[in-house]
Amino acid sequence: MYKTFDVAIIGGGVVGCAIARELSRYRLDVVVLEREPDVARGTSSKNSGVVHTGINVPPGSLKARLNVAGAAAFEALCRELDVPFKRVGKLVIAMRAEEAPELQALLTRGSANGVPDLEIIDSETVRRLEPNVSGYAALHAPTAAITCPYSLTIALAENAASNGVAFQLESPVTSIVPPGEAFTLTTPSGLVNALLVINSAGLHADRVARMAGLSKYRVYPCRGEYVILDKSRCGLITRMVYPVPPKGGPGLGVHITPTVDGNILLGPSATYIRGRDDVRTTMAMRRQLLKEAAELLPGISPGDAIAAYSGVRPKTVPSSRGGFGDFIIEEPPETLGMLHLVGIESPGLTAAPAIAALAREWVLRYLPRPESPRFNGRREPSPRFRELVAESQAALAAVDPDYGQIVCRCELVTKAEVLESIRNPLGAKSLISIKYRSRAMMGRCQGGFCGPRVVDLLRETGVPVDRITLRGGGSWMFAGTTRGTANGAGRAPVTTGAGDD
Repeated sequence: MYKTFDVAIIGGGVVGCAIARELSRYRLDVVVLEREPDVARGTSSKNSGVVHTGINVPPGSLKARLNVAGAAAFEALCRELDVPFKRVGKLVIAMRAEEAPELQALLTRGSANGVPDLEIIDSETVRRLEPNVSGYAALHAPTAAITCPYSLTIALAENAASNGVAFQLESPVTSIVPPGEAFTLTTPSGLVNALLVINSAGLHADRVARMAGLSKYRVYPCRGEYVILDKSRCGLITRMVYPVPPKGGPGLGVHITPTVDGNILLGPSATYIRGRDDVRTTMAMRRQLLKEAAELLPGISPGDAIAAYSGVRPKTVPSSRGGFGDFIIEEPPETLGMLHLVGIESPGLTAAPAIAALAREWVLRYLPRPESPRFNGRREPSPRFRELVAESQAALAAVDPDYGQIVCRCELVTKAEVLESIRNPLGAKSLISIKYRSRAMMGRCQGGFCGPRVVDLLRETGVPVDRITLRGGGSWMFAGTTRGTANGAGRAPVTTGAGDD
């Protein structure tokens, strides 16, 4: 006998986790099935972290409506969940006079979508706002904002879990049996029964739909590579700087984005690929990103780069057509009781709160349940040691000595913060899970100094050395230990040569 959930959500990205948290407001039994060893391991963690205003989406589209509604809800959501949010604004730069009409087209589109305070500014005003940026003219969108995409996804998931949502990690769905009384979903960890199913599988949403007998969707993976600049260059810009979007291209062009953590991102590129999980980065693309970004921001140099990463967009338009498709959010008659979310690429992060509200309305039409009196949508704020003044840091360390031990020098992350990330509500214990929660191993040395200390803390909290992984699954960090005591104390781990992420 297996428990029957009211709702099963397939996918632990930002949209799936936003839906889970929204449903946790009600007396519903909800489970999230995520194929990776943690949430936020796919597209949701590998993007620019931009809260888009709505200047790039076609008026009247579902994407436009959810973009604008999501942006309106974003600041309050981040405040509730103790997630960084900064309204830094955006400049879309026309480098030459012939590009200026495109700025007017963006302003017209944004105004039709209800984006406030848009204005076109000349080169002198561009220089006043951003002294290091070159350009003929620009569209200024002051309401554009940035957040931390993986912190938001993790916060949504952990808040949902604290409100009763079950999370089954490393549980890819391999088959779906249409409902008699309930859907039956097969995972490596067992069967899951659910009255309703929400397909929020991102890059694999079309494959999940085919498991249920629906073959009309097709996802085309499109990889975007990024370069991360050292924090020492954070003063180059104060707001996002975009080029005029290339016509018919699969992306918005290589833009320059400050992050909430003080780095600057260059990218993304846009390359259609065959493998949906192919997140490699290349030196050729790194050079191209630096070259294109330097046209907007001449002060950038290759020596400023400290790391690179990539993410894959779930596009619904092929490379031969180019451009963007609308979001697909529907319950086709062939799969009644199953809501499909397909093609949730940018601005999917921004739209996540609005998509969650849409999914909630769909669920409550089937299952009209009352609100839970025990729902708590607030996540208790945790001290971010690096953001505190010296006096506050000293006072914190006096109360808890673990705040007096710096584990990560680059990012000023303490032992207390690493331990908190290890003890997370989802039970994720890989180095990458700790990295995404604490920012340890994210600085210029990329874990060269603090990585071994994080391993020590995992061992101190009871994780055997031969169970420590880089990203979960089979990405083992160590084969065992060298000579030492019987319980492993004092022994040096023997590495397996696992790569970085």
